Parts: sequence; structure tokens; C-alpha cells
Amino acid sequence: MGPTGLNGTDGAKGERGEPGPPGAKGETGARGPQGGRGMAGMRGERGGKGARGPRGPKGAQGENVEVIRSAFSVGLFPSRSFPPPSLPVKFDKVFYNGEGHWDPNVNKFNITYSGVYLFSYHITVRNRPVRAALVVNGVRKLRTRDSLYGQDIDQASNLALMHLTEGDQVWLETLRDWNGVYSSSEDDSTFSGFLLYPDLITKPGAMENV
Repeated sequence: MGPTGLNGTDGAKGERGEPGPPGAKGETGARGPQGGRGMAGMRGERGGKGARGPRGPKGAQGENVEVIRSAFSVGLFPSRSFPPPSLPVKFDKVFYNGEGHWDPNVNKFNITYSGVYLFSYHITVRNRPVRAALVVNGVRKLRTRDSLYGQDIDQASNLALMHLTEGDQVWLETLRDWNGVYSSSEDDSTFSGFLLYPDLITKPGAMENV
């Protein structure tokens, strides 16, 4: 055997071989940081109506509701025609005073519950003119005038809603020389009012359950 010869020059690059078989599965790496929120997808179609669920248990019995009422309707006897001016008109013909809130001793309606009230009066006028006023705590809130003279008979009326507070008093009065409020067996003069709806009362602890 002769001596080893010198290294030859590099040969040309060979062709790429076929891919080898897959390697074994590596171990799971550490969890990466949370990515940003993606864009909202398109709204899906509305699904079908689900089946009716089972009936829930019966609730506890509620508290009894207190019915609040306050109303009156009074009229004038013929002997009370042409009442003294600047004083509560003495309506002593009582059509309704079930709650006793109309006080016949002072001819005033006592506000027992705060809320919105409706008042109306229908006055027969004869022989002299009339100027009537609905008075609340001494302040004339509503005024009506009829300038009738002579034996003719006329009618004067008015109606109003008012928010009043417990303890207020309401009455009707006439003005000097304008007190032609009249009543007879065929003609009435009436004064009526009632609580339309009371103020809402928040029960203690109600806000805690909100």
C-alpha cells in the first residue's frame, strides 16, 4: 500500500434530500402573555324560543294596603242664603261626609292626607251679584264673579285641582256686597271636594332593598 495522497478539492453541492420523519413531541412551554382583545364578530341570528321554565315557588304574603279616602259634599239651606261676607259660607246641608273631614262647626274642610285634591262649587245667584272665593289657609286661591241684579236667577261655578298638605284648611267665602249665594227648595248651592290621589309614602328600609 502506497502513502496517503493529498486532499482533493471540494466537490459540487449535492441535491436536497427527502424530509426526514417527524421528531418526538416536545414538552409544553410556559404560558405566554394575554393577547389584546380581538374585533367583535358579526351578530348571530336570533335563536328559537326556549321551552317554558318550571313554575317558581309561591312568594310571601304582601302587606295589606290601606285605602285612603277623603271627600265631602255639602249644600246650603234656604235659610242660609246671602251668607255674611268674608267668613266661611255655612254649608249645613250634608250630602256626604263619610270620613268626617268636613267640620260643620267652622264650615271648613280639613286636609287629613297630603296629596292632590279636586274642589268644585256650583252657586245659584239671585237678587244681587256674587263674588266667591275658594280659600286655603286664609289665602284666596280661586275666584268667581257673577254680576247679576234683579229677580233673575243665574249660576256661577268653578273647579280646580290643588296639591295640599296635611293640616291645611279649605273653605268658601263671599266678598262684601257680592254675597248673592242663593238656595231654595228648587235651587241648590253646593260645595264639594275629594282626595284625587295621596302623596307617595316611602316605607323605612325601602331604599335599602334597592
